[in-house]
Amino acid sequence: MSRFRRVAANSKGRDLAVGDIHGHFHRLQACLDDVGFDRHVDRLFSVGDLVDRGPHSEESLQWLAQPWFHAVQGNHESLAITHLRGGRLDLEMYRAAGGGWFLDLPADEQAVYVEQFLQLPIAMEVQTEAGLIGLLHANSPFDDWAALRDSLLFDDDPQVREVCQWSRTRLKEGNTQPVAGVRAVLVGHTPVLQAKALGNVWHLDTGGWANGHFSLMDMASLALLYPAAPTPAPSA
Repeated sequence: MSRFRRVAANSKGRDLAVGDIHGHFHRLQACLDDVGFDRHVDRLFSVGDLVDRGPHSEESLQWLAQPWFHAVQGNHESLAITHLRGGRLDLEMYRAAGGGWFLDLPADEQAVYVEQFLQLPIAMEVQTEAGLIGLLHANSPFDDWAALRDSLLFDDDPQVREVCQWSRTRLKEGNTQPVAGVRAVLVGHTPVLQAKALGNVWHLDTGGWANGHFSLMDMASLALLYPAAPTPAPSA
């Protein structure tokens, strides 16, 4: 189990990123179809929270088994791990946040999910033709990507992991301090009306799990492919 993962550049197709999925894999697949996602050459990167809230959380295992799908561990995956491993957890909060499907599984079935969730890194970096892209679920505790990389690889500080998976500070404070050492950092966790950048940190959770409008970003160009840009009105 590694808290940090490096992914080489995709020489065959596109690398796309998506915000929180929350058990709505069918809605996500429809969005991927709309942008012509080709699983033979393209790859999809998730900023975590694959499960809870939606009706198809159990399909997370099928997606994680695909060679073209990569994800970091979100706070909802962390909740499942904490529950099974005996950590402190408010069960009422967890159920209210959509975790009932998991809580109601037999322990041996819960273990299958947790085994996969434990394999997910807290942060990931992906090489693109335009530079290095970082992904984590919520917020970087450091203004330098190398510091985060070193911390996750060598220290495994629980407080660092907590910021990566739970913090909403950047959005609340409107912090535009860029994270050095990467072209961009892609995060989710806190729903926004539309994908937005603060510094070089892009917030991609546009509530696709609630409204069906996932934001899909081309990681090389940082262009939003979905929702598609509006077509200009014809001139009179």
